[in-house]
Amino acid sequence: MPFGLKIVRQNTQGLVETLGRYSHSVESGLHFYIPCVQKIRTVSLAMEPLALPNYSIITKDNADVSASLTLNFHITDAVKYQYENTDSIESMAQLVRGHLRDIIGRMELNEALGSTAKINQELAQAIGDLTNTYGVNVDRINIDELTPSSAIQAAMDKQLTADRERVAAIAQAEGEARSIELTNKAKNDALMATAAAEATATRTRADAEKYRIDMIQSGLKTVGEEYFQNQSINAFAELANSNTNLVVMPSDSADEFGKLPVVGKLLKNGAENLGK
Repeated sequence: MPFGLKIVRQNTQGLVETLGRYSHSVESGLHFYIPCVQKIRTVSLAMEPLALPNYSIITKDNADVSASLTLNFHITDAVKYQYENTDSIESMAQLVRGHLRDIIGRMELNEALGSTAKINQELAQAIGDLTNTYGVNVDRINIDELTPSSAIQAAMDKQLTADRERVAAIAQAEGEARSIELTNKAKNDALMATAAAEATATRTRADAEKYRIDMIQSGLKTVGEEYFQNQSINAFAELANSNTNLVVMPSDSADEFGKLPVVGKLLKNGAENLGK
């Protein structure tokens, strides 16, 4: 009876079928089988990537988002993978999509867009060992993109622009208010400083005048009658040299001043000038 040869590669498992029915498994290496009676199927046990793009999901607030994710898986049970499911990869993808729809469906749009790491973690926990039913284990899962629909994206852009304009307007208003506040403060400080300086100057002038008066009064207390007579003589001398034609004084004072030679001379000169 002729024999067939089958090489099972490394990290691959061979499934031997006899008359169309699974009989046993073989590991990597060279194996013999009976042609037309037996067949050896090979199943790779290596990790494989799988992309699941553009999956539409509705959020809690009825926003339509498109999710694209990738995952890495490897086959843990070749028999389950090959014989207990007609398409274990598609079944695994449907399971992942279903749990992703459930997780994002419980979130509002803004929360979902900002929580991809959280979604990845919850999704990994949700599928857990469920994929082992298909002989497959998901090693890593990652949401590559979570994009709102074009209409929602346009609305979000408008809102973002409005928010930025509002923040800019508030910042400008606060800046202008601060500028006005600083200007008013500077003016008030200047007015107060000017008022303080004027008050100080007024007080200084008053103190100086008071000092002058005090000194005069103090000096007058120490002078005698001769000082006042001398002041009167000087006053008459100035009157004599002026254009004044008439001087009125009390009679008793005139008698007293007339006794003074200087005053008498001045009065005589005044009378002569009057006669002319």
